[in-house]
Amino acid sequence: MARDMTRAGEPLGTAARRAALRLLDAVLRRGEPLESALGLATRALHGGPDRGLAHAIAAETLRRLPDLDALIDSATRNRLPDDAKARFVLRIALAQVLGLGTPPHAAISTVLPLVDGGPRKLVHGVFGTLMRGGATLPEVPTLPAAVADRWRVTWGDEVAVAAARAITAPPPIDLSLADPAWEGIDAPSLAPAHRRVHAGSTIGDLPGYDDGAWWVQDIAASIPARLIGRGAGTALDLCAAPGGKTLQLAAAGWRVTAVEASESRAARLEENRARTRLSFDIAIADVLDWQPPAPAAAVLVDAPCSATGIFRRHPDVLYRAHDAMIAEMADVQARILDRAADWVAPGGVLVYATCSLERTEGEDQATRFAATHPGFSPLPATADELPAGIPATPEGWVRTLPGMLEEAGGCDGFFIARWRRALT
Repeated sequence: MARDMTRAGEPLGTAARRAALRLLDAVLRRGEPLESALGLATRALHGGPDRGLAHAIAAETLRRLPDLDALIDSATRNRLPDDAKARFVLRIALAQVLGLGTPPHAAISTVLPLVDGGPRKLVHGVFGTLMRGGATLPEVPTLPAAVADRWRVTWGDEVAVAAARAITAPPPIDLSLADPAWEGIDAPSLAPAHRRVHAGSTIGDLPGYDDGAWWVQDIAASIPARLIGRGAGTALDLCAAPGGKTLQLAAAGWRVTAVEASESRAARLEENRARTRLSFDIAIADVLDWQPPAPAAAVLVDAPCSATGIFRRHPDVLYRAHDAMIAEMADVQARILDRAADWVAPGGVLVYATCSLERTEGEDQATRFAATHPGFSPLPATADELPAGIPATPEGWVRTLPGMLEEAGGCDGFFIARWRRALT
């Protein structure tokens, strides 16, 4: 029997809660990405549904963490330390009841085995007090204070409030189509070669999955490759995994080389290539060491970043992305962008993109690059290249923010800039 399946005498489902506890510890105490921690934290669970439950509990807890902590603090005489196991267990129990609709008796019975002695009595007492008092979560979640303050200063109160609304529930799922004319899914389309399906959709059960007719890719994430458009020449997709932009470029006729430093992430590229049967090359290499055999007509720098723009899908970034990390990422981005500029053929196009809501990783990078690379001219995005409701900035860049496309389900936060290299 697997080591961490439900133990003798424990209520059914306790093992999934124990895995959720490990996931939260990995994110909040060790700073690991939720998705990266998932395999190790859930490896002893009995099957996919239990793994999915552990992930759902951890993600919901992270979406609602400030509000869950406020409830816990309202019911304790002395504030529990942030890293106390009793606080973690109460977060998990409350997230299930108030966020996922789990019956209170099931939520508390499956978390009490995670604590012993006095903390168990404390957890049971605080949980009971909150349930008897009719505890609820606010309709709009509270963002972590440091994040809310940073985004208010950068984008204003309206965007910060929209970000809080955006994290209320998992967002819809966007699909990019290999063939814009494919009609195998009856779902809304926000742009050519795009469909949007419900958040709860099972990806593998959707029409066209086995045929490789589409891949999952947020509408905002599809914009960088849209700005490159169709072509028959060579293209480089740098820092390419999991490969959505590579697939777009290959489907648009480009001869693509996807460069990815991580072997495990490059495996995702391999899987997507096999499923879609699109043709492109994969180079497993660090772009700061790698060198293409010749300049390319199109170079896409899908730079590593803080990933704060994908907080709707990955709420753990709200707790992992801090000022030092953002500054470190900005330094790496500048080095990659400068190196990639040398790989653009005369007359070719360079596109820079990050899934970040930080100016340091977006607008500041574009401004710096323009000032230090006079051989590149801005190539502003045009309305016919962009999904309706996503405008270009006055500089010709693209900046997607919380609140954009909100009535249609929103989009991730991205920054995209484009330049053309001079012919001589």
